[in-house]
Amino acid sequence: MQAANSNATETGGTHDFVTVFVGETMFGLAIGRVHDVFIPAGVTPVPLAPPEIVGLLNLRGRVVTALCLRRRLSMGPRTEDGAQMAIGLEQGGETFALIVDGVGEVLKLGADTHEPVPINLDARWRDLTLGVHRLDGRLLVILDVDALLAFGANHRTAGAA
Repeated sequence: MQAANSNATETGGTHDFVTVFVGETMFGLAIGRVHDVFIPAGVTPVPLAPPEIVGLLNLRGRVVTALCLRRRLSMGPRTEDGAQMAIGLEQGGETFALIVDGVGEVLKLGADTHEPVPINLDARWRDLTLGVHRLDGRLLVILDVDALLAFGANHRTAGAA
């Protein structure tokens, strides 16, 4: 699958993204990075964890770190009622559950709608974003999964300075 993605980049082809929502904001995750979509249940808090970490949960017999996308992006607390959703991601042999307000559809998007990270994008989001796609009056912010899940390195670097 990665070979197809790299080939698509060279030829200007399309890329598939799973859309997720935090409030009214729509984000995209490369479909090749998404392993599961599920409703998180039985989350156990972790004392002294960074604020982005909601806790640990069991996903088909595996202990998974649950990470709140809202907190990771420094967005305000959730005001809506209703079930949250989770996206299963893997990074460096670890499994993570990315907690979001909702999951949308899979979009196949080409280079014609893609733009680089806008200079006016919130500074807290710039290092976590690969670019944007302009879609019929909406903006799809493409998240960099590697940067998103590197939250521990950011905290250690900030603490060392």
